[in-house]
Amino acid sequence: MHFVVQHNTLYRYSVPVVLAPHLLRLTPRSAGTRLFSRSLLVYPQPVWQLDQIDDFGNAVTRASFADWPSDQLRIESHFELDTFAPAPISSSLVLAPLPWSAGLNDGLAGYRLDGGAGDTEVTAFARSLASEAGHQPLAFLDHLCQTLYQRTDKHIRLTGDAQGAAETLATRRGACRDLTVLFLAAARTLGFAARFCSGYQAVAQTADGQRHLHAWPEVFLPDVGWRGWDPTHGVPAGEGHVALCAAPDQAATMPVVGGYYFGNSITATLDFEVSIATS
Repeated sequence: MHFVVQHNTLYRYSVPVVLAPHLLRLTPRSAGTRLFSRSLLVYPQPVWQLDQIDDFGNAVTRASFADWPSDQLRIESHFELDTFAPAPISSSLVLAPLPWSAGLNDGLAGYRLDGGAGDTEVTAFARSLASEAGHQPLAFLDHLCQTLYQRTDKHIRLTGDAQGAAETLATRRGACRDLTVLFLAAARTLGFAARFCSGYQAVAQTADGQRHLHAWPEVFLPDVGWRGWDPTHGVPAGEGHVALCAAPDQAATMPVVGGYYFGNSITATLDFEVSIATS
């Protein structure tokens, strides 16, 4: 699938401030994509800007600013790329029945962190679904995705971190990031290594077609690698998804991280616009 994405972010400050260093996670991950063009413009223009790869394999940009005050920070991200569907999982793949041991020495311990999986309600929910799926790993993941899609009242929430897995399970209501956290917690309680993905998807989520960042979970499967599911839409994640960042938790995927110096009683407002064209 061909994607053209324009993502503009504008912070306005009630009085001019001196901008602290910022970390930007707005560059698409390379796996499963072919990038044709990419630009990232920041105003005020940084005095120092560096592209790096973080500990989780994400492309990030670090920016530092001059000491003179500004009443806004504007970030304009644009890219064009093709995405490709992941290879089908072989029908001959044999995976051990659930639950899996959480003590595997495979370098993925950080992706098995509790993250809410210790909640008794979430554990019971995961075990019930695993039993219904015959304790088969792929069947469980498909069943979990469909269950969250069918049972949850999904909505857009523009601000705030993801709510806890137990809250989303109890209220049956949440944004894409909330469903992602619940999916991760349920998978981890059965021994899966799983991570939070932030990016874009091809299907508009609102009646007026306004676009937003999207979140979905990925799970590591032995002899396969990382594979995604999208409980917000009830489908596997694939060529209709463009990942910007993947990490053990939401905090390490935030698209813009930074602050400002020298100010009391300052208010900041955030405006954004996401445009996504696909073909």
